[in-house]
Amino acid sequence: QVQLVESGGGLVQAGGSLRLSCAASGRTFSNYAMGWFRQAPGKERELVATINWSGAYTYYADSVKGRFTISRDNAKNTVYLQMSSLKPADTAVYYCAADTKNRYGLGYESTEYDYWGQGTQVTVSS
Repeated sequence: QVQLVESGGGLVQAGGSLRLSCAASGRTFSNYAMGWFRQAPGKERELVATINWSGAYTYYADSVKGRFTISRDNAKNTVYLQMSSLKPADTAVYYCAADTKNRYGLGYESTEYDYWGQGTQVTVSS
């Protein structure tokens, strides 16, 4: 079992920055890939970024590439999403997720992830 708790969401003006954190407990954190997803009202949940167990490999959705950075601190059992140059289109509930069956690679599909946080709201005003 893995428990995930997100924090750091909030209201920010366009062009601003936020950093989301996701604290994990349960299984050894360094043994699996992590991902950040988001879901806007009326839209499907989409992958924002994913990171492998060591942090050496990452992947970003085109919509956030160059603006968002995913990272992890295995000593603190935490994954982060640094978001900069935020746009109103980034408004969504953001979820972190654990792909505990993926020891070395990246998780590109939501169906690969077996544990999810409760979500944190990010609202970007224009």
